[in-house]
Amino acid sequence: MRILLACAGVFGLLAVGAAGDARAQTAPAASQTQRAQVPATRSEITLSFAPVVARTAPAVVNVYALKSAPRSNPFFDDPFFRRFFGGGQGGDAPGLGGPERMQRSLGSGVIVDPSGLVVTNHHVIQGADQIRIALNDKREFDAELLLSDPRTDLAVLRIKGDQKSYASLELGNSDDLAVGDLVLAIGDPFGVGQTVTQGIVSALARTQVGVSDYQFFIQTDAAINPGNSGGALVDMAGRLIGINTAIYSRSGGSHGIGFAIPTNMVRVVLESAKAGSATVRRPWLGAKLQRVTPEIAEGLGIARPTGVLVQSVLAASPAAKAGIKTGDLIVAVEGQGVDDPESLGYRFATRPMGGTVTFTISRLGRETQVKVALEPAPESVPRQEIVLRGRSPFAGARVVNVSPAVAEEMRVDVDDTGVVVADVAENSPAAAAGFRPGDVILAVNGAKIARTADLEQATRAPMRAWQVSVARRGRVINAVIGG
Repeated sequence: MRILLACAGVFGLLAVGAAGDARAQTAPAASQTQRAQVPATRSEITLSFAPVVARTAPAVVNVYALKSAPRSNPFFDDPFFRRFFGGGQGGDAPGLGGPERMQRSLGSGVIVDPSGLVVTNHHVIQGADQIRIALNDKREFDAELLLSDPRTDLAVLRIKGDQKSYASLELGNSDDLAVGDLVLAIGDPFGVGQTVTQGIVSALARTQVGVSDYQFFIQTDAAINPGNSGGALVDMAGRLIGINTAIYSRSGGSHGIGFAIPTNMVRVVLESAKAGSATVRRPWLGAKLQRVTPEIAEGLGIARPTGVLVQSVLAASPAAKAGIKTGDLIVAVEGQGVDDPESLGYRFATRPMGGTVTFTISRLGRETQVKVALEPAPESVPRQEIVLRGRSPFAGARVVNVSPAVAEEMRVDVDDTGVVVADVAENSPAAAAGFRPGDVILAVNGAKIARTADLEQATRAPMRAWQVSVARRGRVINAVIGG
């Protein structure tokens, strides 16, 4: 601050120097002001982030995730050997696989509540059998997983310690950030111990990162390296404004392009965990949305590609009840502009459930505002979940019936009907055939698939070849798979 004031004094002198005869009267006073603002000691001109680090570092922890994995035997990578020795379609033969080995993943986490609630990344603890937390003072505790959400790549843990209160960070409002704001990244890169790096907010609302479903990230040039995942991005007031989650790098090291999940999304996941839910409750819009390209913008008669185009609206959905129609252009949510479906999804998902949110809509060149209810998607169709078995290319796939709730959960189109792949077992025929979670099975050998029972029936008969129609990310794929 003193340096800034001294600079202000210099500029004040320059301004006075252009003031003609008046400068002879004012210059001495300005000169005295400048001399009074010149730092007297070196410590007065030293810029240090130490006070911020001292307040925030104790709340940043190391997260160790341990999981057991069977040692693979190269013979049993061959399906013939698996069948011959009785291993079936899914793995090593009984008694012939190697001993299990422990896999260890390392990351960071942030204590966000004095009771010992820790936020980290989902990918840090995914599949863990045991989770350990190492505090800033080197003490270690087991941790309980309360909630893990792959759609946001966030997880919430609870420290199993006897301490009644832990150092924690206050959650700031990530919407208050501006490009150029100073930030600190705190974590444990490479497992060498806690480190702090400094940078600025390089960009906001990055939506093409490819890390989670809700792609809306803070970009920073603060160095973020492997092991920083789940660590803290804090502002100069010591508030948590993001959870470090990814870097853009060709070598695996930091190149000054790091990404953090904004705290406004962290808050949604944290509140669900505090409420005792194992999943995150999210509002449902019930509309299929599309990015506005330059060609679409020209067709709509708008100057630049902005807003989000409504492709279709599901009957009885919150969008339909609010009066949103196909062809509408959504330009803002609660007064904040949106330029793609990802940014709209983030703005919508970070609003509290149970209330309403205001959409600004452009229709036939005129803007209007509508209020959309924030309510969960209904489970209007029973899931009827099954795991397919046998000798079909679907064996090893877990499938469920599509409903609005499942469509929202699996991120499939709201107007899709039929059966969706929820999971695919490793090394299964379904995995070998290329099926992925989120694939909607439309037809098998010419028979329409409306329910999981239809798919189960269609896969019972042995076939030399299977004709399959699948909807994936808005495209219909027709393929022939050998039986």
